[in-house]
Amino acid sequence: MPGTTARKQNRSRILGAMATLVGASLALTACGSTKDTGSGSTGGGGTGKVGVILPLLTSPFWQSYNDYVPKMAKSEGVDALKTVNSNSDPSQQITDINNQLNQGVKGLVVAPLDSAAIEAGLDQAERKGVPVVAVDVAPDKGKVAMVVRADNVAYGTKACDYLGQHVTSGKVVQIMGDLASVNGRDRSEAFRDCVKKKYPKLKVLEIPAKWESDTAAAKLDTLLNANPDIKGIYMQAGGVYLAPTLQTLKSKNLLKTAGQKGHIVIVSNDGIPQEYDAIRKGQIDATVSQPADAYAKYGMYYIKAAMEGKTFKPGPTDHDSTIVKLPSGILEDQLPAPLVTKDNVDDPKLWGNTVK
Repeated sequence: MPGTTARKQNRSRILGAMATLVGASLALTACGSTKDTGSGSTGGGGTGKVGVILPLLTSPFWQSYNDYVPKMAKSEGVDALKTVNSNSDPSQQITDINNQLNQGVKGLVVAPLDSAAIEAGLDQAERKGVPVVAVDVAPDKGKVAMVVRADNVAYGTKACDYLGQHVTSGKVVQIMGDLASVNGRDRSEAFRDCVKKKYPKLKVLEIPAKWESDTAAAKLDTLLNANPDIKGIYMQAGGVYLAPTLQTLKSKNLLKTAGQKGHIVIVSNDGIPQEYDAIRKGQIDATVSQPADAYAKYGMYYIKAAMEGKTFKPGPTDHDSTIVKLPSGILEDQLPAPLVTKDNVDDPKLWGNTVK
């Protein structure tokens, strides 16, 4: 993803473009049913092409999500166009949204790169009366019919608790995601707060890595030179950080398997097959499984519902999740994201065990 300066320039350009755009607002807001089956219709039709926009394809997690999209679109009865990859560029993502709207799509499923910058694309869709479902990342502002996402605060808290229960004292490293994304902010703040409240003998060292593998590797290498005595690592995205982290530890002779003296306890987020293999080998200890299959399934479910005029309100669903109202007023279906360790890593129900 772009660096801080480039991201600010992208956001400034996007917001500048927003200021020149005027028009009436016509969008589907998310409110109404306590169950995911919806309750009736607020008018309008429910058919048409759906555009699906990805944030990137350099992570095994997003590669898996991309593979699930056509399967879930078919099972949910959605006519989805071929996915579009914004290639880690928030400005390109706004262009991709505009291109899809110009193709006449009647719905959009978007995984935002930047929680603030995505507002420009959401406004474009609103002006055309095209509903949007956001997947994985919640926007700070803008109209969406639903956010399909797991509780990212819980990701950070689960990682904190696992490390705190296995490392009694000493230094632990948090390899963070992009703080322009609500996911990066939620995970970072939750981990930091949990350690402070529950495990005060741990000292947290932080690496801002912006979902970039090269950045994570370089900064971890530098940190280990100054702190060879670290005892734990929290990786906020295994799909991006797993390989460079293990390689960096190996290069410094710090990659000890679980049970060996000097083993560094490692917790990750994503639930990709590569993480499961690393757990089986004892290279890492745990990961929080982010449901790529459910993201694709319920992204399609909610966009179909929105195109049909169905609405929702906070409450439990029939798929073991809860719809909550975010501070912005947007509704979010918080899908289950289980902690995976050596005890349950072979569970066939985990999506990471169902892909090649």
